[in-house]
Amino acid sequence: MFALVDCNNFYASCEKLFDPKLADRPLVVLSNNDGCVVARSAEAKALGVPMGEPWFKIQALAREHGIVACSSNYALYADMSNRVVEILSGFSSCMEVYSIDESFLDLSGFTDRVAHGQRIRQRIAQWLGLPVCVGIAPTKTLAKLANHIAKKDPAFEGVCDLAQMRVEERDARFGRIEVGEVWGVGRRFTEQLAAMDIHTVADLAGTDPQAIRQRFSVVLERTVRELNGTACLELEEVASPKQQIMASRSFGQWVEDLPTLKEAVAAYTSRAAEKLRQQSCVAGALTVMIRTNPFKPEAPQYQRSVTVPIPFPTDDTRALVGIATRTLAGIFRAGFVYQKAAVMLSELSPRTQRQASLFEDDQTSASDTRAAPLMAALDAINQRWGRGTVRSLAAGVAQPWQMRRERLSPAYTTSWDGLPIVRAG
Repeated sequence: MFALVDCNNFYASCEKLFDPKLADRPLVVLSNNDGCVVARSAEAKALGVPMGEPWFKIQALAREHGIVACSSNYALYADMSNRVVEILSGFSSCMEVYSIDESFLDLSGFTDRVAHGQRIRQRIAQWLGLPVCVGIAPTKTLAKLANHIAKKDPAFEGVCDLAQMRVEERDARFGRIEVGEVWGVGRRFTEQLAAMDIHTVADLAGTDPQAIRQRFSVVLERTVRELNGTACLELEEVASPKQQIMASRSFGQWVEDLPTLKEAVAAYTSRAAEKLRQQSCVAGALTVMIRTNPFKPEAPQYQRSVTVPIPFPTDDTRALVGIATRTLAGIFRAGFVYQKAAVMLSELSPRTQRQASLFEDDQTSASDTRAAPLMAALDAINQRWGRGTVRSLAAGVAQPWQMRRERLSPAYTTSWDGLPIVRAG
């Protein structure tokens, strides 16, 4: 029996948590460089603010209704997410952290699961001040749907257990929910399913799984089986190592010269290397990509990416930054205004299973051995004192290319300078 615990309007809820003035205000959170809406409070949703809408397009609506916009505060969201996970770990011995605001729990053996779900909601609300909903069902796909029902129908008070719902009521509800709400369907398959006269969850659940497999894929076949109560997806208590690690951002201001572009690529490579060491892997290949702004067709356009093999797979930031900046120099072209760069590490393998090379000499091996404690010290310092406390000089100091976050809230939970101050009235 699975439970999906989902934080309601997570980014917006985190922003409202520490600022009482925002309690009942419509609020949106913006993407990198304060571009598009990526999260909305319940009040903003009620006003019809669409997801992904550019902020500049809703200025009139914002002035009319007093909509507040915040820049994405990733440090705050990640810290609050970790706190939610820590609380949830006390409610089940088996848990899968699915995303920054969603976790699956194993509730097998619990007799009163709804009461358990309510305790989860109350604990998170009391200790963190965040609203969550809980969906409970025999499969993960059904648990997602149960969570959707718990959010939409106030009668459930935030907890819906499909296993305790009468079959007639469940089927009636499934007949009213669009098929696009099913986990794994979304917009990608909605139109194709509509052509087969499949418009609702009930329609999809009543379809022959084998026919779905032949027409689409084994993944969608499993979805149909899960909708009918057959669990095809287990809890992944340990996250699988990533096969690729990418660091990418649009620049806060246009970049035209190679030295500034090198700073950005070096910074992105350092971040990717940090993630690489977090999963105890080394990289065997590195890709650098640069591009101009494709949404300005009147300007000269240029885009190029190159992947280079790494002869001696490594997680050493210094070595990876050197490879990345040399690769960048080979693809850079003057006379263009660059809007974005990206670095991707691939051909990842566990550090303990690093494949030796016939061309690797004792000096290279010794250098790699000495790098391990240095990188461990680097990560420990940055983890304690904040990212970028110690970094490669190649990443620059002022970093004018950093993304714009002009509406950034304080780092309430990760920086002493961001702590809320209470003054006696």
